[in-house]
Amino acid sequence: TNSLTMAWRLFKNLSEEQQRYEKQLIFEHPAFVKLCQQLLRDARRMTRGDLVFSLHALVNLGVPQNTLLVQTLLRVCQEKLNQLDNRCISVLATTLARMDKDKNVSALQAGLQLLVEQRISGIRDIFILQNLMKCLGKDAPVFLKRKVEMAVVREIDGLTFPNALRMFLACAAMNYCSLPILNPCSKKIQENVHDVPFRQLILILEACHTLLYRNVQLFSALADYVNSTAYLWDKRQIILFLSACEILGFRPTELLDIFAEKVTEDPDFLNLKHLLIVLRVYSRLNHVPRVQKHLFFETLHSCLHKCLPQISNTELLKAVYSLGILGYLPHRALDELLQKDSKDELRLSDDLKEQHTMMLHCVKTCMELDSPSFTKPAFVLTENLSSLVSLNLRKAREVLIELLGDENMFQQNVQLPYRYHIDFEIRMDSDRKKVLPIAAIDDYPDSCVQRLAFLFAPMSAFCLGTTHPQGKLAMKKRHLNKLGYHVILIQNKKFQEMKNEDAIEFLRTKIYSEDAFSFPGATLQDNN
Repeated sequence: TNSLTMAWRLFKNLSEEQQRYEKQLIFEHPAFVKLCQQLLRDARRMTRGDLVFSLHALVNLGVPQNTLLVQTLLRVCQEKLNQLDNRCISVLATTLARMDKDKNVSALQAGLQLLVEQRISGIRDIFILQNLMKCLGKDAPVFLKRKVEMAVVREIDGLTFPNALRMFLACAAMNYCSLPILNPCSKKIQENVHDVPFRQLILILEACHTLLYRNVQLFSALADYVNSTAYLWDKRQIILFLSACEILGFRPTELLDIFAEKVTEDPDFLNLKHLLIVLRVYSRLNHVPRVQKHLFFETLHSCLHKCLPQISNTELLKAVYSLGILGYLPHRALDELLQKDSKDELRLSDDLKEQHTMMLHCVKTCMELDSPSFTKPAFVLTENLSSLVSLNLRKAREVLIELLGDENMFQQNVQLPYRYHIDFEIRMDSDRKKVLPIAAIDDYPDSCVQRLAFLFAPMSAFCLGTTHPQGKLAMKKRHLNKLGYHVILIQNKKFQEMKNEDAIEFLRTKIYSEDAFSFPGATLQDNN
C-alpha cells in the first residue's frame, strides 16, 4: 500500500506528457506486476485503511477498471464496508467518484449511501463531508442530501477558504442548491477571490449554472478580479470566462470593454472557434463597447471574412445572426449567406431546422429594418390576435383598465409585420397629454399620434441583476422603434409582485414621463 500510494503521489505531480511515459514504465515493470499479484492474494487479509488506499492509488494510476485486481478490491470493500471508519469512507467515496458505473461500483455506492445515512449525524470533519457529497452525486435521494446539508451547516462557521471552495463545487457534484451552504461559501470565496486559480473560476461559474444559483455579488467579484488582472491572463482564458458569464446571463461590462480593446489591438489570435464564442457572448449580452465600437465590429467582420473559406453553413448563419442582433450588417458574410440560401445550399439539419429558420428570418428582418435607407412607415398594419390575455398578463390588463378607465383605450395581443408581437398598445396625442380611444384613431392624422408599445418580458430576457435587455429583446425594441413605436420594457415578475396601487403609479409614470418617449441614442446601424 505504501509503495502504491508513493507511486501515485509522485505520479500526480508530473505533466500530462510525463504521466503517459511514466505510466507505461510502471505497468511494464516486473516489480509492479508482482506487487499487483501480491495485492490480489492478500486483499481479504488487508486492514481497512490499506484496502481503500490501495484501490485509490490503483484507480488514480490508471489501472483499468475491468481488471480482476480492481474488481476484487471493489468486492472486498463491499464485504468490509461496515468496518470502515469515516476517513476510509471519505477515501473510498473519492475513488468511486472517479470510476465508471458497473455492477460492483453501483453496489458499493448503494451500500455507501446506506452507511452515510446511518453515520452522517456523527461526522464533524468538513473535508470528509465534501468527499461524501461528491460520491453521493446527483442521484442521491433528496432526504439524504438534506441530512448531509444539516451536517455541513453545523460545521459551516469554521469554514476555511480552501474548504469553502471545495464545498461549493461539492454542492454542484451533488446537484443540490443549498443556500445555507452556498451563501457562506460564496462570501468566503469573494473575500479570497485573489487566491482562486483560473480553472476554479470557471468551475465556480459552471457550478452556479448547474445549481441555478444566481448570486450577482459573487459574479461581480469574480469579474472584477479578472478585470483587474486582465493583463496576466491569456486572451483565450478571458474568452472562456466571458463564455461562462454569458451562459449565466451575467454581463461583466468593464471586462467586455477591456476585451473589445484587446481584440481591436490584436485580432490575429481569434480563430473561428473563438470568434464564434465572442460573437455569441456580445450578441446575447447585448453589449456594444463604449469606445471604438465601430472599429470593434469592423475587426470582427474582418476576422469573419478571413474564415469564410472554412466556415460551415451553420456557423456562417450563427455569425451573421449574432452581428445582426447587435445591429451590424456584415455585408460580405451576409452576401455569402444569402447566395447559399437562394441556391438552397444551406441544408440545415432537421433537429435544428426550426431554430435555423428563426435565425434566418431575424437576419432578413435586420437587413430591412437596420438598413440606413429604411424610413419609418407612415402606417403600420396591425392585427389583434385575441381578446384573451394570458394569465401572466391579467394583472397588467386590470391595472391598465383602472388607470385608463376603459378597455377601449388600449389594444392587447397586437401582431405586427416581421412576426413581431406586443402585449399592449396605447396611442396618445402628439403632446403626450392624453391617451386616445382606439376607435377614435381615424379622427387623428398619423403624424399627431404617438404609439406606445408595452412588452412584459420574463427576467431571463434581461441581463442578470439589471434592466439591460439581452440580445433578442434589444433587437425587438430597436425594430419596434424603427416602426414608429415608443417601447416600454417591463420585468413581468417584478410587476406581478407590486401592490395594485404601486402598479398603477408605475404604469402612469411609464406612460406620461418624458423618458418613455425618448428614442435611444445613435446605435451601431446608424453609421453601418
